[in-house]
Amino acid sequence: MASDGTADNSAKLAILKDALYEEIRQHGSETRLFTQRDIVDLNVIPNGDVGLLLRVVQGLTDDKLLVGVANHHAGLAWKWRSREEAKKYTSLPNDETVLVYSIIDEAGADGIWNRTIKNKLNMHEAVVKNCIKFLETKGYIAGMKNVEHPNKKMYIKATLRPSERATGGPWFTEGELDTAFISELEGIVFEYIKTKSAYRGSQPQPASATKQPRKGAVTAGETTARGTKRSATDISTDDTSPTPTTAPTTTRGSSGKPRAVFLPMPAGFKQYPTVAEIARFIHDTGITNNTTLGEADIQQLVDVLTYDGLIEPVRVGRRKGYRVARATRQDTVPFAKRQQEREAGIGLDGPLVVGAEPLSNALTEAPCGRCPVFELCEEGGPVSPSNCVYFLQWLELEDVPKVVVPNVALPP
Repeated sequence: MASDGTADNSAKLAILKDALYEEIRQHGSETRLFTQRDIVDLNVIPNGDVGLLLRVVQGLTDDKLLVGVANHHAGLAWKWRSREEAKKYTSLPNDETVLVYSIIDEAGADGIWNRTIKNKLNMHEAVVKNCIKFLETKGYIAGMKNVEHPNKKMYIKATLRPSERATGGPWFTEGELDTAFISELEGIVFEYIKTKSAYRGSQPQPASATKQPRKGAVTAGETTARGTKRSATDISTDDTSPTPTTAPTTTRGSSGKPRAVFLPMPAGFKQYPTVAEIARFIHDTGITNNTTLGEADIQQLVDVLTYDGLIEPVRVGRRKGYRVARATRQDTVPFAKRQQEREAGIGLDGPLVVGAEPLSNALTEAPCGRCPVFELCEEGGPVSPSNCVYFLQWLELEDVPKVVVPNVALPP
């Protein structure tokens, strides 16, 4: 009779376990934490019997279907685990392997360092290595690369995809920063903003004005010796003398054919492109192939262009758009055409620059303004203006042959 009662209790417990597990699954995701009050409110345990609840929950925990979690606010709580994942836990050969797998499972999509596993579990390194090798052989875990810690050996569950924090998001390929992909996208985004925030126009090309000779200076054809000044009498007769027919008559102004330029939009323009519109354009064109870019990723590219001074934000009411900076200085040839020219071998003498040339002055153009060894430069020192290689590059004198003075012995 006692054995029949035990069998009935086991059958009843199994029914309650299945019913409680299904109710928990239907009332929350795998990340939700269920407290004791939450489980009682599911009305699966008859009369809210705490003792029976304890046996049911303990049975689900032993079957690896529930995971106990210490909650700082509500104390002990539980979250559910899928039956497929629970079978993996129950198939592991020993407790050490279960502990290693659970640590990797808890790390989630960020992965975990093998040394961190060893320190958390306080296990011998050889034991940890054997457990990891077994889990890799079974296909339960896999190695991964983390862009924040490229030299560390990280592990993650084989069924999970590494997080963007670990992989670096769409800007990294196999753990390496994809600079070519980023540069190409920056050019495309900049070209879109340029064409949407400025319009094509034309401006007359300024004519180069001929320099008029100053009074008192000797010009070609005069009999006075070069380097001397004319007398006051000769200068005073210039106003009364007729204008010579050979005098230059060119004045500043247009010189015929106008040049194409980008002109800024007029005041009151409100349709400057937003980040959402740029992201939609990138998605519709399909230029990123299999890489999916969200608005947050496009915002990063836009921020880089803003920090580089190529574009600037414009807020019109609640709409925040972007417009190109220094519109009249922009290249009228599309960025895509410049890329095609470089693929054809045209314009390879310099890098493909996005936007207008940066502002410069005499100090930034001369090598001294950005010399890395400026403080060491002096005559007689290791670096001096007479042997400065930066000056040779700036003056384009690198190919000029140097005069070698032979060593000739002087007579005694």
